[in-house]
Amino acid sequence: MNLIDFFDRSATAFPQRPVYIFDDRPWTYREASDLATRIGRGLLACGVQRETKCAVLSRNDPLAFTALLGILKARGTWVPLNPTNAADENLYITDFFDVEVFFYQKEFEAFAELVKERIPAARQFVCLDRPGSLGPRLSDWAAQQANAPLSIPWDPDGMCMLRGTGGTTGRPKGVMNTNRNFETNIAVFLACTRFDAPPVFLACAPMTHAAGVMAFVTIAASGTVVIQRKFDPQEMLAAIPKYRVSSVLIPPTAIYGALSEPNVRDFDYSSLRHFFYGGAPTSSAKLREAIEVFGPVMTHSYGQTEVPTCVTFMLPSEHLDGCGKLDEKRLLSCGRPSPFARVALMDDAGDFVPPGAIGEIVVQGGLVMRGYYKNPEATAEASLHGWHHTGDLAYQDAEGYLYICDRKKEMIISGGFNVYPLEVEQAVLSHAAVQDCAVVGVPDEKWGEAIKAVVELKQGHSVSAAELISFCKERLGSVKAPKSVDFVAALPKSPVGKVMRREVRKRYWTGYDRRI
Repeated sequence: MNLIDFFDRSATAFPQRPVYIFDDRPWTYREASDLATRIGRGLLACGVQRETKCAVLSRNDPLAFTALLGILKARGTWVPLNPTNAADENLYITDFFDVEVFFYQKEFEAFAELVKERIPAARQFVCLDRPGSLGPRLSDWAAQQANAPLSIPWDPDGMCMLRGTGGTTGRPKGVMNTNRNFETNIAVFLACTRFDAPPVFLACAPMTHAAGVMAFVTIAASGTVVIQRKFDPQEMLAAIPKYRVSSVLIPPTAIYGALSEPNVRDFDYSSLRHFFYGGAPTSSAKLREAIEVFGPVMTHSYGQTEVPTCVTFMLPSEHLDGCGKLDEKRLLSCGRPSPFARVALMDDAGDFVPPGAIGEIVVQGGLVMRGYYKNPEATAEASLHGWHHTGDLAYQDAEGYLYICDRKKEMIISGGFNVYPLEVEQAVLSHAAVQDCAVVGVPDEKWGEAIKAVVELKQGHSVSAAELISFCKERLGSVKAPKSVDFVAALPKSPVGKVMRREVRKRYWTGYDRRI
């Protein structure tokens, strides 16, 4: 199926069911379908063809998501732009990705004007929420189009989405995601999750990323997406009982923020069936606390933009041992390979590693991207030996569970020993005073690289560097324990809330010719 087919099928079967709720206003499937069809016809009328790039710059909003549906109905390619990105990055994406149609919210009109000035290929501008200076208001523009069904041919390898990678090591690469990628993604989630009623998903993380993918999973199950403009821990916690939310997805740092709210235990979470976490490694101590607070609903899925969100999967029940108690070791796992993905661990020579040995996670199957846009060299590098290379190092236990050790390029070599920052971060994060942390290697004459923990404390808590180092030595031994600790008010985070370890590391290597 094409990605848009999942929406169309639910709209046909349940036209009066709410597909979105935004600011307490429900949008029915029929209402969204009618608007999306008109948008699709408007795009076709202005020359959009298969894989014409159409960008959407907006906070979480039903009009923005419906514009995405219209792009898919016209067989265009959605280019999501996160409004929290730096303007320079969004401008680069718009230019390099050859965007021709630009949807935007009025508050970002100054940026849209910059796009019009600097990028000649961008020829059609539509303002989502108000009359714009560059083009029509979405509702006015769509009203001029016919609401007649569009015939959309099956196009499994058609690029429905062109997304930028994180860009922490330079300019973002363009990941070409296809209809087949998302058909496989939706199949995995529908096969692995269970709901006793049509699901209600809370989209409070940016819908330009994994929350947008989960919105399509919910729509494929004919459910409802409760949309919040941005993540706010109090708004998220209150929305769960208010709308009887059955699933939510936020990154680990947002989970930590929610858990630190003084009233986090005052809400009713009984409607939750799946609290999805992923996108970055999660502290086992914080995960244990989340299970205590939200109930046995924590659900892990691991993936990346190139293989969207569900290379591996771990259900709530898999967080427990055979006696129904928390399996402390398995809390560190990212789960088992998902039903529709071929997953293996490979060494640098292209050979599979034996059980228990560390290798790079590699993937084959319908989840794997078509490649990097206009970058055949990077595509070839990521596809060595016929497998997609994730860049993540892991080992697999006897029961098939994968345990990520770290990013392949971020391992610390200290005194000849290989140290994985993630393992050290898990120990630091288990201290009651720590809100978040990043562990990096810093220049050291004796060790080559010395292990440093850069720590963000919980509000109202304190711990000394010496106390934290001693705490880690008890859990890791002296080789892996941090040699020093720096405390910061806030760690640098990406637009979707991931701690940017490489940005932390960069400041300690300024002025050095080498970086390892």
